[in-house]
Amino acid sequence: MSEAQKTAGRQDAGPSTVTGVDRFFRITERGSTFGREIRGGFATFFTMAYILVLNPLILGSAKDKFGEQLDPVQLTTATALVAAVMTIIMGVGGNLPLALAAGLGLNAVVAFQLAPLMSWDDAMGLIVLEGLLICVLVVTGLREAVMHAIPQPLKQAISVGIGLFIALIGFVDAGFVTRIPDAANTTVPVQLGSTGTLAGWPMLVFCVGVLLTIGLLARKVRGAILISIVAMTVVALVINALADVKTWGLTTPEWPDRIVDTPDFGLLGQFSLFGAFGQVGVVTVVLLVFTLVLSDFFDTMGTVVGVSAEAGLLDEDGKVPGLGKVLLIDGAAAVAGGAASASSATSYIESAAGVGEGARTGFANLVTGSLFGLALFLTPLLTIVPLQAAAPALVAVGFLMMTQVRHIEWDRYEIAIPAFLTIAVMPFTYSITNGIGAGFLAYVLITTVLGRAKEVHWLLWGTSALFLVYFAIDPIEQLLGV
Repeated sequence: MSEAQKTAGRQDAGPSTVTGVDRFFRITERGSTFGREIRGGFATFFTMAYILVLNPLILGSAKDKFGEQLDPVQLTTATALVAAVMTIIMGVGGNLPLALAAGLGLNAVVAFQLAPLMSWDDAMGLIVLEGLLICVLVVTGLREAVMHAIPQPLKQAISVGIGLFIALIGFVDAGFVTRIPDAANTTVPVQLGSTGTLAGWPMLVFCVGVLLTIGLLARKVRGAILISIVAMTVVALVINALADVKTWGLTTPEWPDRIVDTPDFGLLGQFSLFGAFGQVGVVTVVLLVFTLVLSDFFDTMGTVVGVSAEAGLLDEDGKVPGLGKVLLIDGAAAVAGGAASASSATSYIESAAGVGEGARTGFANLVTGSLFGLALFLTPLLTIVPLQAAAPALVAVGFLMMTQVRHIEWDRYEIAIPAFLTIAVMPFTYSITNGIGAGFLAYVLITTVLGRAKEVHWLLWGTSALFLVYFAIDPIEQLLGV
């Protein structure tokens, strides 16, 4: 950096109190300014604020084993709180422009994989356990070992499968795809709409929302997902006021009596650390936690490296500065998410939007975190979004995750078949765990058949053995008489 640039940076810093902040976050040292950091913080918030709608949508639309549902208002509060606190902690502790919030994909595991097997308290307890395990793996250095044990194509296939699963959730939640009531007498298990056709104002909102979202994405408009959610919510409000709509499903788009309200922290601390073991057994718990850890691992490592590279912060060896601290904070975010019943929180690739606006330090996180804190008091406004206005975002996220499929070598069957099974089994069985298990078992089997068993990491052998027990648990129990 030239002397003139350094001087300009010092002038931007202003008084001595501000200079202290500059030195702490190394703003001038990294070639940034307070103006750029603030703009970057706003950009990151507006590109990821959709999670304040989607997380309550996904978690709130699911029921646990006992038929209980989580309150959407409390979910919105918990989502905003965890995002605000952990984003600020990442900024201060990790000094990276890397925001955190409830992870898409991870919340789908909680809603549609964990909750049907146990109570919500037990499910959130597993999220806390997952976060604690990640912290242990970071401290011991095993996190990278686990990452290296799984072939890259399988990691990519997991991302693609989760993307398809999330897209399917969006189609189902919006009513675009429904289960046929008399499935036993028909040839297909699902159909278009509730009668084989698309009908009703809510469905129009969803279809237009999908078109708007993909149009904005194609034009690379920043905040495309959030813009679509806001625009279609306004359309839904107008339609609901003028037309006779029988039902919108979970949420009816009606203007609230008040826009600002006191946050409802009723979900905080509602978790049971070991309750799941009594509900589903040790083997299933181990596999479920492993699934959560895998999803969190891949998302975080890719996001941290990608955002740091975009910001030009990687060292000469291509490593992220202070990676250990960053990963530890990310693990702590998972713990916080579970403890608040907001699902596991993780780093967001949308942070790249802030980097694009010039953010290079954790100071941008103070801005992003503060905006999430402000959202705590706007829950009445956030909870008027109907499923049909928010679900297009799930379809869009599914597409974005699907793009990883291009990296898989489809002409190599030993890779392509496990990848295909991973991708296909997730949406077809409505289970991320099943998809990962099918892919792992297929990879181990094919690699062994080809005489290359030594190439399979011992961690993958162990995990595949657990998945084999998981899939064969019923005949095993019958054999053992339990």
